[in-house]
Amino acid sequence: MTPRNALVHVVDDDLSMREAVSSLLRSFGLRVETYALATDFLNHYVRSKDEPECLVLDVRMPGLSGLELQRQLQPLQHQLPIVFITAHGDIPMTVRAMKAGAMEFLPKPFRDQDLLDAIEASLERSRAALRERETIQVLKDRYGSLTPREREVLTLLAQGLRNKQTADRMGISEVTVKVHRHNLMEKMQAGSVPMLISMLEQLRPAIAEHPRAAD
Repeated sequence: MTPRNALVHVVDDDLSMREAVSSLLRSFGLRVETYALATDFLNHYVRSKDEPECLVLDVRMPGLSGLELQRQLQPLQHQLPIVFITAHGDIPMTVRAMKAGAMEFLPKPFRDQDLLDAIEASLERSRAALRERETIQVLKDRYGSLTPREREVLTLLAQGLRNKQTADRMGISEVTVKVHRHNLMEKMQAGSVPMLISMLEQLRPAIAEHPRAAD
């Protein structure tokens, strides 16, 4: 396992289990934060902006259960992948957790290697999510530098309209459309129209969710 600046959160009401898992992970150079209750985790957790992380989570705990915590963390499943550990698991519970996005469901007692493999896969998913988030932010910054006219040209270009059709739609000259197109290609740092369209597709969810976020 290659830690590479990674953090693992461990939530389990069993002190001996928390200490055993924490000791194992720290021996591999991972940073570990432990919590006795799901509510403790919720009260203290702050999503990392640049560090891969995952959650090792017991299923049955006093108060908020592991599965209930998973539901509350649903929007963060890619940034904070979950590895469930439990002494009380059954097939329906396992299926439910996996369908909700869990990386792994390990019955206690489990082999150390099985836990390490699940954590390594989880951290890789988290790294991928961080890379994607960074890419989207770069594209949002570039999109934010476009003028309203350039954005309009980009939208029509994505619809497959040619320069003349775009000019007719916008009520401007074809030469002006070509200037806008050249400028937006440079600002977006797109080497081709297909690349530009691909960038726009990546941006659509962020633009739709936060229309002013790219401004």
